[in-house]
Amino acid sequence: MNAPARTFRPLTGLDPRQVDAVALKAFFNLAAEWGLSVEEQLTLLGRPGKRTLYRWKAGDVAGLPPDTLERISVLLGIYKALEILLPVPGRAQSWVGRANEAFGGRSGLDVMLGGKVDDLYQVRRHLDAWRG
Repeated sequence: MNAPARTFRPLTGLDPRQVDAVALKAFFNLAAEWGLSVEEQLTLLGRPGKRTLYRWKAGDVAGLPPDTLERISVLLGIYKALEILLPVPGRAQSWVGRANEAFGGRSGLDVMLGGKVDDLYQVRRHLDAWRG
């Protein structure tokens, strides 16, 4: 007997509001775990207004800018890489704020708070190289 053909649903077939809501929920969980201030959250998300940030936290999502979704995606990749590299509870979170020779003595968070998407990618690339 032949197995039935699998039907793959591409991400583009999902309701964008659901994707946005899940992305923001993941981001706010990450922000809480890393102990990020409101200002740090704003910077990492690409500087939306404070009012927008609070609306997003309350679940009022009317469509995230593509840049914001990209930023969240990179941040979640950083989070995952740290959890793989430093599986002991608390070590991944402390790495984010600790001075790092690879970043000229700055912490990974300091680099990410440069404000550009590439600043996030710089940390992500470092962790990907460390993973091998």
